[in-house]
Amino acid sequence: QVPEGFTAVMSATSWEKQKDNTFVFKMSHPIPSYLIALAVGDIVSADVGPRSCVWAEPCLIEAAKKEYDGVIEEFLAVGEKLFGPYVWGRYDILFMPPSFPFGGMENPCLTFVTPCLLAGDRSLVDVIIHEISHSWFGNLVTNATWGEFWLNEGFTMYAQRRISTEVYGSAYTCLEAATGRALLRQHMDNTGEDHPLNKLRVVIEPGFSLFLGVNPDDTYNETPYEKGYCFVSYLAHLVGDQSKFDAFLRAYVNQFKFQSITADDALGFFLEYFPELKEKGVDSIPGFEFDRWLNTPGWPPYLPDLSPGEQLMKPADELAELWAADSLSMEAIEAVDITAWRTYQLIYFLDRVLQKSPLPEGNVERLSKMYPKISKAQNAELRLRWCQIVLKNDLEAEYSKVKDFLQSQGKQKYTLPLYRAMWGGSEAARALAMETFSATAPQLHVNVQNYVKKILGLK
Repeated sequence: QVPEGFTAVMSATSWEKQKDNTFVFKMSHPIPSYLIALAVGDIVSADVGPRSCVWAEPCLIEAAKKEYDGVIEEFLAVGEKLFGPYVWGRYDILFMPPSFPFGGMENPCLTFVTPCLLAGDRSLVDVIIHEISHSWFGNLVTNATWGEFWLNEGFTMYAQRRISTEVYGSAYTCLEAATGRALLRQHMDNTGEDHPLNKLRVVIEPGFSLFLGVNPDDTYNETPYEKGYCFVSYLAHLVGDQSKFDAFLRAYVNQFKFQSITADDALGFFLEYFPELKEKGVDSIPGFEFDRWLNTPGWPPYLPDLSPGEQLMKPADELAELWAADSLSMEAIEAVDITAWRTYQLIYFLDRVLQKSPLPEGNVERLSKMYPKISKAQNAELRLRWCQIVLKNDLEAEYSKVKDFLQSQGKQKYTLPLYRAMWGGSEAARALAMETFSATAPQLHVNVQNYVKKILGLK
């Protein structure tokens, strides 16, 4: 029962509103407790497909409808074709307040997402493919312990990229995967490759000392996602035939649906399903042993081939080279038309510029003027990278953009890298970090607050 003027929504297969503003929910399938989600607020909904609607505060509902109208059904239909029936009935989305620390949370029937996805031009709609993929991997087949979080996330990253390949083609998907690989590299450089967090099977024990185990909050990093993706890609590589591996994924979902399983269950089923691979002993090929994948920290021993993305990466690489030159060849730069580049191609370009930063004197200012589409972007992924470039090049004239971005949202993936960049930068950048944090701390999720305090050396 909620106060007048409020609506309750839940991760449930059916719900009805009764008198006295009482809402009754039913979930007809078994789900693990972490997927039970309830939200109450001044929210309204709008249909965006035959089994989907968006929920948001009244001021956002138009933007949400415009962004997602007709989009979700296409992704769901491709997911069903690849992985089997979508069992949850509805697939609705709730846009959370800006302080929501994650991109999305895959609660069945009702995914919670960050309002950062409302870029205004549909340039971030494909982020929802990841949450949709959890409908099979995570929600339907669940990791039995958080020490094997990669079972949820590695399989979901693989499924997401399978759907994306069907919808957008392999060049674009490989480009997106290259961005993911760069984030994994960054994470492993930050923590050190041999950090116990950089194993797929993480030891979580009380005490949280480095020797005993790790804090479960810290397992939420790039390793289970991207190293997990590499392991699932390696399994597909062992099979050597995409349609056979797709059939295995359908069988895996069917075998373990509505169950919580371990990595041993999953890998045991893989070997049973492909007896010829079991016969060959693929689980113990030197250097690629399944046991090594699970229990040894460090860089993935196998990396999937992302070369189809080259056709999109090469022009971005070349353009970044031009901008990093001591004397700019404006003629060559102007010859590259970036107006048709999609989000991940721009992201890839900015990641390259960031790697080459600091650029020679004056280059970043010119880049900023040349591409307002980037330097004035409303797309959160572009804003993050532009802010990182501003900080790495100590472009004080655009510090306000960093502050504005951190005041507008509290997503962990955007907030922490910017504080790290400020704290590793000039005196002025450090001052900006302190000033921004004291202004925004109360609106951040407590975990994000604590991580920022750690970065800034605050108690």
